[in-house]
Amino acid sequence: MRHLLRSFCILRNLFSLRRTANPQRRGVCSAAMRLVQFHHHGDGGGIRVGVEQGEGLGVVDLKAFDPSIPSTMRELLELGDKGLECAQRALSSGQYVVERSDITLLSPVLAPEKVVCVGMNYRDHCLEQNAPIPKEPIIFSKFPSAITGPYDDIILPSESQEVDWEVELAFVIGRRGKHIKEEDALSYVAGFTVANDVSARDWQMKRNGKQWLLGKTFDSFCPLGPALVTTDAVRDPHNLSIRCLVNGDTVQSSNTDQMIFKTEALVAWVSKFVTLTPGDVFLTGTPPGVGVFRKPPVFLKKGDVVECQIDQLGSIINKVV
Repeated sequence: MRHLLRSFCILRNLFSLRRTANPQRRGVCSAAMRLVQFHHHGDGGGIRVGVEQGEGLGVVDLKAFDPSIPSTMRELLELGDKGLECAQRALSSGQYVVERSDITLLSPVLAPEKVVCVGMNYRDHCLEQNAPIPKEPIIFSKFPSAITGPYDDIILPSESQEVDWEVELAFVIGRRGKHIKEEDALSYVAGFTVANDVSARDWQMKRNGKQWLLGKTFDSFCPLGPALVTTDAVRDPHNLSIRCLVNGDTVQSSNTDQMIFKTEALVAWVSKFVTLTPGDVFLTGTPPGVGVFRKPPVFLKKGDVVECQIDQLGSIINKVV
């Protein structure tokens, strides 16, 4: 009976993924999948790439299915169609499944070449601080070393007393491109995931000449996950409920339809300046409700638990230590 129930859950989730696909557009991969990075408990921390059978279900180990498949998401994306087609075959096979209790999920992407961030990209976030709507994207960055896993701790740095939360929709580039046209931009996107753009407001707004980089890039200041949900598995990335909870209390609640510059516009804009490569991560901005603009301001403290949620993508939960 347990095997029958498991088979039903797998088929249900596969059907659900296919049903949510948007046939009018294609990302890098035309298949609906939830790609993850993980390591087995007790194997010394070796990184593997897998495909979830459904949100919260078992994970198909791609390297066990095909030993020629690389061990990281970035390398898998660099294979292009070959790698993603193999992932789809592995998912369809239902073989080499590892239980969630036997693995630890990592960030869907580790060590990308770039982490591109967008400031002031939600209309309602601009309104909460009485700021004008930007006429062009405001771009900054985090160092890739800030990335941490979907359930890893956020480390409070001793250098800051004003650490804040920012739930964000993130997307990952799937193929190399420069001067990409907006109408072609989604074909360069591998998929979407959830991010927390953790921010030290004192360093962002008062120190370092008010340049944002240092306040945004402390270690552990970029939780990502839980999965890279391929573009065709997301009905409309610009109509998703997006929320942040601190200790169970909702502090941010909005919709990605509030984004000023959508995914296509961001890919086209940034690719004017730099060549985009597989694995590059974009954080697309945050909605209202951040701690710094509360009256009085509220900042994270040790013991807090931050949960960032986006419909169809999942949630990441990080304890502050």
